[in-house]
Amino acid sequence: MTRATEAATFFGITAAIYFALLFQWLPITLPKTVQEFTLPVLPWWALVTFGAYSLGNIGYHVLTFRDCPEAYVELQTQISQAQNDLRSKGVTI
Repeated sequence: MTRATEAATFFGITAAIYFALLFQWLPITLPKTVQEFTLPVLPWWALVTFGAYSLGNIGYHVLTFRDCPEAYVELQTQISQAQNDLRSKGVTI
């Protein structure tokens, strides 16, 4: 099963349970405050929570961004090779 299939299955099952609870299709008695005030705003709460997590995750990874000294050395070598190749062809740099 691919990752997309797993995600679609998870969200489908979650949505089915949510709608079953919201429209009282299941024989579960929920307190009136949960039925009237909590369940209708649950998707928005999940969306805001996911957004906050995403921004925090991106911020953390930008904060702990690691430099790559090996890539820097390799890039400098490639630049000098390109300059030497252009000089051999008569291009002034």
